[in-house]
Amino acid sequence: MPKLDCATGKGNRLHDSQHRRSENSAVEERYRVLVDAITDYAIYMLDTGGFVSSWNSGANRFKGYVEAEILGEHFSRFYTPEDKERGVPAFALATAEAEGRFEAEGWRVRKDGTRFWAHVVIDAIRDADGQLLGFAKITRDLSERKVAQEALKKSEEQFRRLVQGVTDYAIYMLDPDGRVASWNQGAQRIKGYTPEEIIGRHFSRFYTDEDRAAGLPSIALEAATRDGRFEKEGWRVRQDGTRFWANVIIDAIHEDDGSLIGFAKVTRDITEKREAQQALEHAQLELFQAQKMQAVGQLVGGVAHDFNNLLMAVMGSLEIARKRASKGQDVVDLIDHALQGAKRGASLTQRLLAFSRKQELALEPVDIPRLVNGMAELQRTIGPTIEITTAYPLVLPNAVSDSNQLENALLNLVVNARDAMPDGGLIRIEARTRKVSQHQIPELAAGEYDCLSVADEGEGMDEKTLAEATTPFYTTKGIGKGTGLGLPMVQGLMAQSGGCLRLKSTKGDGTTAELWLPGGGQNVGSATCARGGTAAANRNAQPLDHSR
Repeated sequence: MPKLDCATGKGNRLHDSQHRRSENSAVEERYRVLVDAITDYAIYMLDTGGFVSSWNSGANRFKGYVEAEILGEHFSRFYTPEDKERGVPAFALATAEAEGRFEAEGWRVRKDGTRFWAHVVIDAIRDADGQLLGFAKITRDLSERKVAQEALKKSEEQFRRLVQGVTDYAIYMLDPDGRVASWNQGAQRIKGYTPEEIIGRHFSRFYTDEDRAAGLPSIALEAATRDGRFEKEGWRVRQDGTRFWANVIIDAIHEDDGSLIGFAKVTRDITEKREAQQALEHAQLELFQAQKMQAVGQLVGGVAHDFNNLLMAVMGSLEIARKRASKGQDVVDLIDHALQGAKRGASLTQRLLAFSRKQELALEPVDIPRLVNGMAELQRTIGPTIEITTAYPLVLPNAVSDSNQLENALLNLVVNARDAMPDGGLIRIEARTRKVSQHQIPELAAGEYDCLSVADEGEGMDEKTLAEATTPFYTTKGIGKGTGLGLPMVQGLMAQSGGCLRLKSTKGDGTTAELWLPGGGQNVGSATCARGGTAAANRNAQPLDHSR
């Protein structure tokens, strides 16, 4: 057995021990450097009595003490006077010693006396035998987070108070199943339930029996879930069973990940508004009826006046004729006067029928250019000081109307144009095809129309005169020169034909009357090229070429 060199063995053990101490010292130095480099956390050691035994740069940064100032000082100086009075520092160490760890948040005090909100962890440090050596303390400054939380809390509290303080609106939350989760004063005032009576109940109890049977509560939530928002008006029921007319809005509320967490519901009692609207509509209806009766009275008065004048002329002529006839005298002129009055009465009756839209119409396709060119009486009616020009497109669909009544309406418009130009001038008769979309012209349904217009160069009408132009018996002509039924007759004919009369006029700039007639759908090409000249030259015209 070989002999051992005891001196050499002792030397090796000594060397190993020194090496291990050197390695441990190096590790400890690295940990110290690492801990000291941390600036976002205060990391330091306390002895068993709570006195500071180490200090890192993070502690220096937000507590304000340098290492030389704080080592050996008791850690309780970081606590507020209130916490020290309540024994919080001693409680923290006792808890860490008993349970191995203490964790809490609270106000701490810097060297300059300012406070910050801190998250504190204290861990008990023990040796291998379980003997307490001291405490490791880590503190983090959470002041910014605390300020943000306080601001959020304050904002939420303000919003809660705002919602609770609203009394004109019922504002409350529903869970995803439709049960009431919150209740404000407005909801209590409008619906009659206290929070204790309604929270946890399903919101369908606010609906009428009919609406519940129709499944409206479920429909509302489904629509809000699908579209994000649901809005409707309808009857709702208070706790005492009375009903009120409500405007209801339901908004779906989602988490950041999109999951549904419930609904925000706003209900407003608009019963008074609805009643006021109904009262207004009733008043408007009464006003309309009154205006209609006034128009009827004006119509009856005008008819009575005109017929009285006609009957006086007829009866006067017949009375004189009877006296002359008894003496054997000639009565032909008197009979002619009576016939003339009777014809005027018949014409007035036709105008009244047209105005009332009760005349019998023979609706048929009408070739507008041929109809206009065939009206030989136009030139005789207007006299030599007026010139008429006509213009039509090469292809113009037939219009649907009563040709005889359309001639009378056109003649009426031409006479009005002539009377607006006592010193002579130009009347333009034009036609064109126009497509009308839905609601483009209130009086017309969507479709294709022929627009026949008569334009003059007269003095035109102001807004008031234009607004009353189609009022029965309204006329700007002198006494005995107009019945005031011409334009109403034209308007009635157009309406009865499925078209309309439109007047455009500006004071000092002439007037244009447009007859909008439904298109007949059959294109015609005869006598439809653009052309001009007098009606006398154009009547009985055949198709014309462009050189004319």
